[in-house]
Amino acid sequence: MKGNIKGKIGIREYVAILVMMIGAKLSDDTPALLFDELESSAWMIPLLSGLMSFLPVFLLIRLLLHYENKNLHEINLSLFGRYFGFFISFCLWLIGSFALVVDSRSYVDIIKTMYFPATPSVIIYLAMMAVVAYGAKKGIEAIGSVAYSLVYYVKGFLLLAFILVMRDVDFSKIFPIFGSGPVNIIQESTHNLAIYADILYMGLIFPYLAKGRDMKKGTWFALIYLMVELSFSFLIYLTLFDYLPVKMMNYPFHELIRYISFGEFLTNIETLFVPIWLIATFVRFSAYLYLNALLFGDLFKIKNFEYIVPSLALIFVGFGMLMETPTFTIFSLRKNLYLYLSPLFFFLPILLWLTASFKGEFKNGKKKHA
Repeated sequence: MKGNIKGKIGIREYVAILVMMIGAKLSDDTPALLFDELESSAWMIPLLSGLMSFLPVFLLIRLLLHYENKNLHEINLSLFGRYFGFFISFCLWLIGSFALVVDSRSYVDIIKTMYFPATPSVIIYLAMMAVVAYGAKKGIEAIGSVAYSLVYYVKGFLLLAFILVMRDVDFSKIFPIFGSGPVNIIQESTHNLAIYADILYMGLIFPYLAKGRDMKKGTWFALIYLMVELSFSFLIYLTLFDYLPVKMMNYPFHELIRYISFGEFLTNIETLFVPIWLIATFVRFSAYLYLNALLFGDLFKIKNFEYIVPSLALIFVGFGMLMETPTFTIFSLRKNLYLYLSPLFFFLPILLWLTASFKGEFKNGKKKHA
């Protein structure tokens, strides 16, 4: 394994990173994307997509545990060969880069639209990615430590926000419970498996877990927790606003925290939540950028891949700023991203497992790799 990794992480740090990466999707335009297609049944998608993810997650974990010290890229090379394995990993890097550009540009749009409308987007983007690049360059151990130290505050403030709006929710808004129909629910569940695709990319840091079994326990705990958290969050948006307004809102979480007030004298409560959200955003994108640089370094045999982090961050800012009318462009791009990333997330672990089985890999015990 190439790269200068500053230490290893334990199960707590691993789970914290995963929970903050995927859990943050409740605060971007993912809810609006799902409500646009599924109306009042959108809250079911995190549960159903999560259940459908069980098979690829199970096979991915089994492969990583079997090969012990190899990461996802090295398993691709081992099973598919030098050229096809490189191609698969390069496709993963390209899709991951595209996702990072779309997601980061989305967050710049959130910050500008909701909180700093007078600040130029490029200034916000550069400032955000500077902090993100600094965090990514520090390494996975630093990212994990920060994520673990913050995850309880982030989830605590999220829970507090939901508690404060509970008096205004109306559960009759969940009807019709099947929204646009059961068939459409199943179809959209398969199309949105990409909600959990970060688990696939976390296979890149498998050798840097203190114990290999930590990934098995941590991934299953995080996946089940995230299924519940995302589904409950979408249910709150539905019962508070109804599905038609949510479809019109680009960022329902931020509308929710602006909705909170204590009488006429204590308003603008969102100022308590925004700093925590911003810090969680930096952690999330630091992890994304680190994984992107790690895979890029493996692909092109760059030993000290941390040194390319600032350059990658600047390139992503350049591509992100090319988007015109980002609110509408990002919505369309994310829909297409999920459409292509979902089958990759589902079928790649299956294809890897079938290839390993065909080659008789599982008959020979664990494969050690220095």
